[in-house]
Parts: sequence; structure tokens; C-alpha cells
Amino acid sequence: MSAANNKVLVAMSGGVDSAVAAALLLADGYDVTGVFLCLSLRHDDGPAASRTCCSPTDAVDARQVAAALGIELISLPVGGAFEPIIDNFVAEYARGRTPNPCVHCNSLIKFGHLLDLADQAGIGLIATGHYARRVDVDSQPASGEPRRAAIARARNVGKDQSYALFGVARERLGRILLPIGELADKAAVRRIARERGLPVHNKPDSQEVCFVPGGDYTELLAHRAPEALRPGTIVNAAGDVLGRHDGYAQFTIGQRRGLGVAAGEPMYVTDIDPERAQVTIGPRSAVMRRELTASGANWHSQMPDAFDAIVQIRYNHRGAAGRVRRTGEATFEVHFGEDIAAITPGQAAVVYNGDRLLGGGWID
Repeated sequence: MSAANNKVLVAMSGGVDSAVAAALLLADGYDVTGVFLCLSLRHDDGPAASRTCCSPTDAVDARQVAAALGIELISLPVGGAFEPIIDNFVAEYARGRTPNPCVHCNSLIKFGHLLDLADQAGIGLIATGHYARRVDVDSQPASGEPRRAAIARARNVGKDQSYALFGVARERLGRILLPIGELADKAAVRRIARERGLPVHNKPDSQEVCFVPGGDYTELLAHRAPEALRPGTIVNAAGDVLGRHDGYAQFTIGQRRGLGVAAGEPMYVTDIDPERAQVTIGPRSAVMRRELTASGANWHSQMPDAFDAIVQIRYNHRGAAGRVRRTGEATFEVHFGEDIAAITPGQAAVVYNGDRLLGGGWID
């Protein structure tokens, strides 16, 4: 292993997964440096600006983990680099779509900005605590070249996060390490943390978008896209007004709960019209589809024009068999063999061959 390829920069959030990732790499003989990404919103984002990730508690936890492991920890401000992700998040809601900022963060920050930092520091590899696996495609690369690699689902399928990694650039896959993805379950992660004396072994997992603590993104929208929170109507497919709402951005395709409309059968959001601030609802059959189109595609290897695959349409979707047809350099369509509920614009359509991640794109 060359000196550069023995050095790894580990993104450390102050949580147990990234802490154990660093511990496992140390045990495997890597020269590990930790980095804590500090995010702050603009001061004009109101109360939300003071409640971001990278809380003082997270920062202290990351420092304590680094001290326990005996590694250096770098604090890296990424507020400016993160602005395009927040801008996209706000713009998507304003367009009546449902964004997925974690995918953008992974491709632009964790496996983009972080690799640039590694290059500046002469570090050949980066690692995170994601539940996914890096698998080598070729075992004997050309001299001085990184191995061609791919991403696969985690051993712990219930925690798998490979869906959120489709946007990572192909040429960067060979420089990524994902040690947590090889572990069978979360209990194994916490057990290793206890055995290594890591102070975060019992720290709860984060369940929210990092820049929207508490899950309430309306404060952020109120400051950056107030039009998405203007009152409007809830209608059926015939245009009959069934109720009113306090902002179309508070709805997503397929949503059933919180509609505030009484009906004789369960009703679901079928359409969001931002120009009229109108939300359309209908029966479950109205949110079932067998096809989708996607743009902004990123492929992890050279792909044929058409092929069969498993396509996952949201983070907690199990995936469904379909025929993928590439319609352009960065566009494709999928035809499923069964009805799929709530194919949602703004979410990612991520394509797999078995457990191996092939790529994906954004649902139109």
C-alpha cells in the first residue's frame, strides 16, 4: 500500500457510525485523520439559522472520539459550499417537488469537497460512516492508478444508505472506503464502539435533515421562499374544492395523513400546482403508475442503451423490477412490471443490478 493510499480522511459527525468507521480503519492499519464538517445557515434564515447540524454537542463528541482514538481532528467550515444544496432544497419545494438534500450533500460535500481537502493534504482516501459497501471491480489496476470500484448495498439491508450515493462521481469511487457497510447490524456497530471505549456508543441516531433540526422546514421556507407557504385550495380530480391548506410545500405526492379533508375513503395527494397553490387529492389508484422519467443522471459505469434492473424510487422503497431505457446522456425512463405507488418528482430513481449500485437520476 503506497503512503498516499495508506492515509484516509474520515468524515466524523460526532455520531457512533463515523466513530466506528474511524476505529475500524485504524485497526486495519490506515493512517487516519478525522474531519468535522461545520455547517451554518445565513443569518437571515431566522431561528433556523441557529439550529443546524454541527451543534456544540456534536463538535464535543467528535473531539472526544478523536482523542479516544488518538487521531487528529480537523474542523472544516462548509457553510458556503453547502449553500447550493440549501438553495436546491428551497427551490424544489417552491416548484411543488419533494427534494432529497442528502443525495446532493453526498455528491457535492462528503465525496466532493472532502476529496478536494484530501488532495490538498496529500491524503489518498476518504471514508464515512454510511451503511453501504465499496467493492472493487478490478483487482490489478495500472501502476499508480486507484482500483476501479463500485458501491453495493450494506450487509445490514435495513439500514442501507447506498440509495443516497448514486450521485458520487464515477472517477471518485476508487478513493472511497465504507467500513460500516460490512457489519451485519447496528448492534455490531455499538458493540465495537463500547469495546473501543468510544464515548458515543449509546448516542441516538440522527433522524432529520441536518440543516432542518426537528424536521420543520417551514421556518427556512418562510425566509427564502414564502410563496410556497401561501394558503390555497385542496381539490379533487374534478376540481371541486374539498378544503384549504396553509402552504402547498407542506405536501408531497402520495401523502395521506394531515390533509384535513373528510372523505368516504382514504385520500392521497396526487398533484401539486405551485402556480395556483392548489393540491389535488384522490383515491390510492390515482397515485399508482408504471413508468417514470428522470434527468440529471449519473452512472457508475458504462451502461447500455436499455437494460433490466431494480429501481428504488425513495429512501425506504424496497425497489421494483423494471426496464431502464437511456434517452440521452443524462436522462432515462423506467417501465415497471407492476404498479408503483407515489412516484414523486424531486426524489431519486436509483438503479441496481442485484446489490450493486449502477447509478440513478432525479424523477421528473
